[in-house]
Amino acid sequence: MTGSPGSRTGRVRVLIVDDEPALNEVLSVAVTEAGWRPYPALDGRSALSTARGCAPHAVVLDGMLPDLDGLQVLRRLRLENPKLPVLMLTARDALEHRLDGLEAGADDYVTKPFSLEEVVLRLRGLLRRAASRDGRTDDSVHVLGDLVMTGDTLEVRRAGVPVQLTAKEFDLLSLLLGHPRQVLSKAQILDHVWSSSFDGGGNLVEVYISSLRRKIDKGRAPMIHTVRGLGYAIRAAEDGR
Repeated sequence: MTGSPGSRTGRVRVLIVDDEPALNEVLSVAVTEAGWRPYPALDGRSALSTARGCAPHAVVLDGMLPDLDGLQVLRRLRLENPKLPVLMLTARDALEHRLDGLEAGADDYVTKPFSLEEVVLRLRGLLRRAASRDGRTDDSVHVLGDLVMTGDTLEVRRAGVPVQLTAKEFDLLSLLLGHPRQVLSKAQILDHVWSSSFDGGGNLVEVYISSLRRKIDKGRAPMIHTVRGLGYAIRAAEDGR
């Protein structure tokens, strides 16, 4: 299961996985109106089978399915195509549930109820960034303390240990590393990592910062810092506060 926008002839293919037929149909209509081709599936097993057949450019995946758990489906999709953009849908808005999805490899999420415009906007951003990464020629390397990010291979290591990030987490870390020690506001992060036309809502930035900390800082001296009332900054561990 491979592919990226433009890698095959025809429209962008979006796999839609939700066990509610009415919602699946509505999402399919929204995807069609956005100019893409929907491939609906009502459960996890049919989703995996459909994915192998259509080689989707992106996936809209419900977190709760009647057979395989949404996270199980996500992990299997990731095994077959690590770069496939995945947007999770969930009715559970607790922080730990969203972190579980991000940890499993989701690139973004929306909580039910949601607007179709928001889903399309999130998908458009994921597809745009996937296309940008596929055409990346930048071989620059960001180094901050014992943290190393390699731009062309999308690899991240801390103290020599590989760190697995989702596409959105990579974008966030890239932004932080591009401005070491500089405090970036939530608005700046939303503007650069998501879209200037997307207000983000809720605690989207906090969720991704928390997920990134779990991967970058867990068991180590912290590098990602919260500056109360202002935003977030990344500093080499030896810089302290």
